[in-house]
Amino acid sequence: MSNYKIIVSYDGTDYFGWQRQPDRRTIQGEIEKALFRFRERRVSVIGSGRTDAGVHALGQVAHFRADLSLDDEELLRALNGQLPADIRVASLERAPADFHARRSARSKIYRYRICNAPSVSPFDVRYVLHRPRSLDIAAMRRGAALFIREADFTPFSSNRLLNPIRRVFRSEITRRAEEIIYTVAATGFLQYMVRTMVGTLLEIGAGRREPGDIEELFRRRARSLGSPTAPARGLCLISVQYQSD
Repeated sequence: MSNYKIIVSYDGTDYFGWQRQPDRRTIQGEIEKALFRFRERRVSVIGSGRTDAGVHALGQVAHFRADLSLDDEELLRALNGQLPADIRVASLERAPADFHARRSARSKIYRYRICNAPSVSPFDVRYVLHRPRSLDIAAMRRGAALFIREADFTPFSSNRLLNPIRRVFRSEITRRAEEIIYTVAATGFLQYMVRTMVGTLLEIGAGRREPGDIEELFRRRARSLGSPTAPARGLCLISVQYQSD
């Protein structure tokens, strides 16, 4: 059996996240359904991580093992022909037998988009969070820089099952016209971690928190209700890095 590595892009608006769920549309479920049509048996597709309901991806990575007669180019075309228009396999290749989309991942990059304008374009409304009021970008940038560390990120997650230590090595706010973009890269992320970090930065931008409050949240090492979770629609998984990249 060949081990296939795929890079997947999707609009997550109409899905209940990546992970397969009974009686609900998910990204993993749709890809497995498409593969079932070639094999007439279930093929398990393993993603680099589980994006939440409504979260998008530009470069989600997954792998699956299958014995297929199609060559790679034919399989790529056939898969996309079976998938809904809001899910696309951007690339497909055969990977080494020991490649695992989740366990082999070295780091991930996420981006969160905020429209800081009176109104949102109808072409962006599914992909940005709308915040029409003025935000203190300088304060948000100072706050974002404080996330760069290796630490217990429990204050910014709802996950209680995994080791909460994560290493964030990039965390920055940029502005492009009326759009504020938060980019964060880490060795891994806890559930809702990026969205809660964004929620904290928005509190800082609105003047309801100080950048230094982030240090206090880390010291408490407990989830704070003062750090709301930002909506899913603004979040996108940009890419996943591997040792060979």
